[in-house]
Amino acid sequence: MNKVCAVLGVGPGNGEAFVRRFSDEGFQVAMLARSKDYLLDLEASVAGAYAFPCDLMEPAQISSVLAAIESKLGPVSMMLYNAGGGTFKNIEEASLEDFEANWRINVQGLVAATKAALPQLRQHESASIVVTSASAATRGRVNTAPFASAKAAQRSLAQSLARQLGPEKIHVANVVIDGVVDLPRTREMLSDKPDDFFVQPSAVADAVWGLTQQDPSAWTFELDIRPFGESW
Repeated sequence: MNKVCAVLGVGPGNGEAFVRRFSDEGFQVAMLARSKDYLLDLEASVAGAYAFPCDLMEPAQISSVLAAIESKLGPVSMMLYNAGGGTFKNIEEASLEDFEANWRINVQGLVAATKAALPQLRQHESASIVVTSASAATRGRVNTAPFASAKAAQRSLAQSLARQLGPEKIHVANVVIDGVVDLPRTREMLSDKPDDFFVQPSAVADAVWGLTQQDPSAWTFELDIRPFGESW
């Protein structure tokens, strides 16, 4: 059976790093994101990577794309849910639409993806679901009301999935990233910060790969990742 990994939420950061890391390990990697042109460029540069344009705020699209992945590549054994946009406002500034949008990408998308992927994951002796989370999931700051509440719900959902699916040898893990990911836009915003201030996507990808290779007798549910100098 082919080794197939689906990365949901691929951009020039952790998502792309996941694609490259799992491709290097011999996986066929299905890349899901809204930006078709970006995915096609990445497909051309990474052996074993395949573009599957998808709006992860639309459950019907997620379901049809997961079916297309199985048809083209085979059943998924690794699902990395990396989608997770955020609105950074306090309760008075944020609209109900802001809260709904944050919930749809962080929670509804994970629900839809898991429902669509489970029949494929269950075809393997063991499988993994890894969710990219954030420190906002465990602490709601003043200006993170929509984002933090959605991430907290996502974390709780991941824990529920882990408890349900663990006995089926489907390892569900939640990765809390506490720091600023190294991206062109974050470098521009924080141009005064040294290189070691930033979280390196390739290092995150290494950590996620390690989670998927753990022995079932010593699974990690939640992994905190932060730069060595981060104040926490």
